[in-house]
Amino acid sequence: MSRLPTPLTLPDHGPEHNGHNDRTTHDSTRDAASSARGKRPRPGGPRRRARGESATAWAFVSPSVLIILGLSVIPVAWSLLLSFQADDLVTPSRWVGLGNYRALAQDPHFGQAVRNTLLYTALYVPLSIGLGLLLALVLNQRIRLVGVYRTLIFVPFVISATAQGVLFSFILDPEFGAANSVLHKLGISAQGFLTDPGQALLVLVAISLWSGTGFCVVVTLAALQDVPPSLIEAARLDGAGRWHLLRHVILPALTPVMVFLLLWQTINALQVFDLVYVTTKGGPLGSTTVIVYFIWEQAFKNFTAGYGAAAAYALALALLLIGAVPRVTRAVRGRRENHRLEGAAR
Repeated sequence: MSRLPTPLTLPDHGPEHNGHNDRTTHDSTRDAASSARGKRPRPGGPRRRARGESATAWAFVSPSVLIILGLSVIPVAWSLLLSFQADDLVTPSRWVGLGNYRALAQDPHFGQAVRNTLLYTALYVPLSIGLGLLLALVLNQRIRLVGVYRTLIFVPFVISATAQGVLFSFILDPEFGAANSVLHKLGISAQGFLTDPGQALLVLVAISLWSGTGFCVVVTLAALQDVPPSLIEAARLDGAGRWHLLRHVILPALTPVMVFLLLWQTINALQVFDLVYVTTKGGPLGSTTVIVYFIWEQAFKNFTAGYGAAAAYALALALLLIGAVPRVTRAVRGRRENHRLEGAAR
């Protein structure tokens, strides 16, 4: 059996020594308490630190906030107030309420601008998406120099609309343009193009297709490359041809991208302005006057700023409704799906 160590004890030095130890312990306790009171945080310290941090954060954020307020929020609110006034930006304004909006409903020039914009949109949007899908399907194949072809198709999209307008104004000039020179060599009579009321809007659509299709090609091509190859191989093993493969496999996989392109191209078409301003100035005979050009003309040419602001908010309301369509559709589909699942569960 092992021997346990003997416990060590401190010797007792008597009551005097115990009293000295008690005083020492009391003094040390009192010193610790006083030092603890000295280190105690002052009232309001964390709050003061939080205020300092908030002030520093606002100092960094305030320039961006001022820019946003000055360039977006304040102009939007001011233009909304302006749409209820008769204002020429020179003399004092006069409150007319909904008078500007009533005048818009009866203005034949505004009605013509709306028709031109809707026709432009109806032609440009489906053609750009359709051509983009067709070119994307071709460029998705393994062909030689495919990277060069993709670049050449996308380059016109990078060129500004102002440069496009100047370029095609020279090419389509009815007297000295290269287009009529080529038609003359082919034995075709000269065309008016941008100076012909029956052709001007169609020519603008063609110019927009030349530049805007590249964006649709790039987006659709990226979506095509994300289609799972297993789905395509399974469809081919089941005997699906090219048409069935496109209709039942590829197009359903591209549906979200097609919806995005539809909204994007529609919004851009409704806001077209710079190409019209550079090429036709809304003519000839108002055949290319679109809504945004009508707004600019009323506000900065005719100096009826309130009337132009009312037209701008009519366009903004239309864009808001177009943007809300996917959300409403998604919500309706979700409710129908929930009702169907609940009915199946019962």
